[in-house]
Amino acid sequence: MNIPNKITVSRILLIPVFVIVMMFDFGWGNMTLFGAEMQVNYFVGALIFIFASATDWVDGYYARKYNLVTNLGKFLDPLADKLLVSAAFILLVEIELAPAWIVIIIISREFAVTGLRLILAGQGEVVAANQLGKIKTWAQIVAISALILHNTIFTLVGIPFDMIMLYVALIFTVWSGWDYFYINRRVLLDSK
Repeated sequence: MNIPNKITVSRILLIPVFVIVMMFDFGWGNMTLFGAEMQVNYFVGALIFIFASATDWVDGYYARKYNLVTNLGKFLDPLADKLLVSAAFILLVEIELAPAWIVIIIISREFAVTGLRLILAGQGEVVAANQLGKIKTWAQIVAISALILHNTIFTLVGIPFDMIMLYVALIFTVWSGWDYFYINRRVLLDSK
């Protein structure tokens, strides 16, 4: 397994750490950040989530720079993104920071695209994420980070940046899902 794939696997291994830190208070108490009060475990969870998300850029950059792009990496990278983002969104519903209906749409799209990827893989095709999918992923990461941090940076000016980004992420999620299915519609229309 090459270094980019090891970085991707490390992102997957950070998911349970992120979940545990977010779900349990550990008696760390609260803190004030940019005038907004939040639990310390949420702040630490946000840092873990942001770090894990940043590894997505690192592994991709390293793989392209050193020509280490593999089929395993093309499979693992979007899977790691989906697992991390899905875990984060489910936690946000649990702690009442995100509406369930939005999270259901986002996660449903992820399952649908993963199913399509499996069909394509069965036909010998491994498809890397396209640019629209990458924008979708980063919009989701920004939305999740802002929601976990309770919109602390924008609290002072009264801009609901966290919710704005959640809707932006929703739009890109639906759009990129439609695009993915449209580009690969021949697989679904194949009657053999």
